[in-house]
Formats: sequence, C-alpha cells, structure tokens
Amino acid sequence: MSEIADSGGGQKGGKKRAKKQSTRIDMTPMVDLAFLLLTFFVLTATFSKPKSMELTFPAPPPPDQKIEEVKKGITFLLSKDNRIFYYEGQFRAVADDKGPATTIAELSFDQSSLHKYLLDKNKPMQEKILALEKRFEAKQLVDTTYKRMVREVKADKESYTYLIKTDDQATYKNVIDVIDELNINVVGKYVMVDIMKSEFDLVKAKIGTN
Repeated sequence: MSEIADSGGGQKGGKKRAKKQSTRIDMTPMVDLAFLLLTFFVLTATFSKPKSMELTFPAPPPPDQKIEEVKKGITFLLSKDNRIFYYEGQFRAVADDKGPATTIAELSFDQSSLHKYLLDKNKPMQEKILALEKRFEAKQLVDTTYKRMVREVKADKESYTYLIKTDDQATYKNVIDVIDELNINVVGKYVMVDIMKSEFDLVKAKIGTN
C-alpha cells in the first residue's frame, strides 16, 4: 500500500502556494508475497535423485557343480592407465583338443576402437531390434509386444555374453565407460565377475611387454 503525506502548504503573504506531496510505499504485502512464492517453489520443486546403474552379478555355482563353457562369450579385462584387453570364447591356459591357448588383444576407449568393436559384434541383433522398432512405429505391434520381443532378441542364445573383469589397478570410471558402451550398443547380456589368476598373469605380461 502506498500513502500520500501532505506536507502542508497554505498561504504566505496572501499568495496561494501548491501543496507538496511525498509518497511512502508499504513493502509488507511484498514480503508476504515473497514468502508465499518461496513456500510454493519448495513444495513443488523436484529434487535431483541419486542415479544408480543396474549391474548383473551371476549367482555362484555350488561347489560340486561343473562350470559350463560360456558360448559366444567375450571377456573384457580392465587394468591401469585406461587399458582394456579382451579375448573371445572360453579361457584356456594351455592348448587342448578344444582349441589353442588363450591370447588377449587390446582395445581403447576411442570411438573407433571399443565402440566400433561392439557395433560390429552386435550388428545382427541391432538389425533385428531396428526391424521391430519400424514395425512398432508403423503400429503393427502394441507396446507390450514390442518390448517383449526386444527382450527376447537381447536374450537370444546366439547373441554375445560380455564378461567384465578388473584387476586391482583398474578404475571405476573405466568400468562405467565399458558399461555405457554396452548399453549404447543395446547389449542385453553382460555380467561382472572376478578376474582369474591366469587372466591376470596374461594382463601383467601384456603390460610388461609394452
């Protein structure tokens, strides 16, 4: 509210003078309005929630159960200095009747390395998902059917299973980077497991030769 204060005036020497007026603004309603707005924004604001990433950890097999070979498996071995090694298929410390001894190759986190490798490996699965997406956009599939069929494609036994393993010098950032690339390339099957000593020895030998 504003008030107008009369400063007097009157006549002096028989001459009429104009009255001077001053304005005073009452800020009390503005303060009330500010508190109301503050309360409104506090009650309606959405606070940032901590983000989490879902990881799949396999259940440990019983001691007497024979571990089956992972078919179409690819293992990533993460170590220091942002280095990432990999091998395909079952690990073999020595050559046997099923195949030669395992050797590891190296990838990098560059777009032309790990990303391209995953893109090439998952191309058949991505083509199937893309075909389903086109059918969904053309309204040939309902939402629930589309999502179910995408899950089935990702879980297909012909698609690769990725195993992520780290030594004691790898960083969490590198683990997250690998998982991000797997999600970008719509990989449906990946797990984190402990690195074996024979795998760790291969990584150490590879780092030592470079």
